[in-house]
Amino acid sequence: MHYLVVSFSHKNSPLEVREKLTYPNDRNVDGCLTKINSSEAINEAILISTCNRMEIFCSCSDIIEAKGHIFEKISQRSDISINELEKIADVYDDSSAIHHLFAVASALDSIVIGETQIAGQMKDAFRFSFDKGHCDKKIARAVKAAFKCAANVRNNTDISSKPVSVASVAVSKLKSVLKKIEGKKTLIIGVGEMSEITAKHMISNGADVYIMNRTREKAEILAEEVGAKVYDYTKLDKAVNEFEILYTATSSSAPIITDDMIDVCNFQRFWFDLAVPRDISCSYSGMIQLFTVDDLKSIVEENKGIKEDEARKAHGIVGRSVVEFFEWLDALNVEPMIKDIYQKAYKTAEIEAKRAIDKGYLPKEYAEQAQKMAEQTLKRFLHDMTSKMRQVTHEPKSDSVSGVMQMLANSENDNIPDRFKKEVNK
Repeated sequence: MHYLVVSFSHKNSPLEVREKLTYPNDRNVDGCLTKINSSEAINEAILISTCNRMEIFCSCSDIIEAKGHIFEKISQRSDISINELEKIADVYDDSSAIHHLFAVASALDSIVIGETQIAGQMKDAFRFSFDKGHCDKKIARAVKAAFKCAANVRNNTDISSKPVSVASVAVSKLKSVLKKIEGKKTLIIGVGEMSEITAKHMISNGADVYIMNRTREKAEILAEEVGAKVYDYTKLDKAVNEFEILYTATSSSAPIITDDMIDVCNFQRFWFDLAVPRDISCSYSGMIQLFTVDDLKSIVEENKGIKEDEARKAHGIVGRSVVEFFEWLDALNVEPMIKDIYQKAYKTAEIEAKRAIDKGYLPKEYAEQAQKMAEQTLKRFLHDMTSKMRQVTHEPKSDSVSGVMQMLANSENDNIPDRFKKEVNK
């Protein structure tokens, strides 16, 4: 069994590519995972789709076959050639895949180091896949360990001491280009976590905030929660030419603001498109400053040095957590095998004790004592062997040693890694 990650993120893929790789709703995600798991080489998978990344994390029996299948399915949906996808994607397998998963969960791979959203997004992705039957215990073990690692990073470093997100960075960017926010009319389109964070930041800075959403009831719920007002979605054409400040973060698959809606105004407008795919398609450049997710990288770079020391500590925790995970996984794999060995030994003791009684070597009244003596003899014999098996799980060649022991024990709990099966069965 292997772990594999195919990753497209802000680090390797431009916004135009990430837009084609998004999965905006649960139905799309469900369909993608069904296709991914249709390969015989892949047995479990989850899909993480955010404004900054699209990643498929899976467990598989053959890395090359699984990787090829994933690229094929992504290419079919995105209409991007497999060759182009392979050039830009980051691919991680086995220990590097687990290291990447732990780093993502710990917010070390985000645009904003230490941001608070990614852990929740990963939990949602795992829960959805698990509930739909697309993943089970193999991925569950890795994801649970990733969350444990992320908790250790939060508790033992100051990397998240000042919780930030793309939304908070967007507000910071606005404050850097606009001297005064207090009293400014601000429209926030969408009701997700990004919109909620943005609304809270803008209200705390004294802005006059309005919430807009296709479903008015949802807009009303968020508006009441943060202390904002509601602006009807049917008046979007009017709103884009009325508000000085606009943030949009919807899950729409097509732009909701286009050139034909934009009028010339005699005031400066500041628009922040936090959605992927983008919500705003605007070629008009007069008195409108438009910022996308990728434009916010500059402000992130300016503040990166502040957290560099804490990031180094965090990466150390991630590295140790990866080692601990594989040690635990190896120990987990060897325990069923040890159980099988003892069960077979006790069965042998029972057979031999019965044979001794049936042959008249021992009186029948000693049957129970004979079996106990045989079991105790085998237990003493197996003790050193099984102790060594537990110890060897921490050594580099533990997979091959475990594989040989499983073959010798004819274990029903066959966890022999694929790359060792041919050697073991020669």
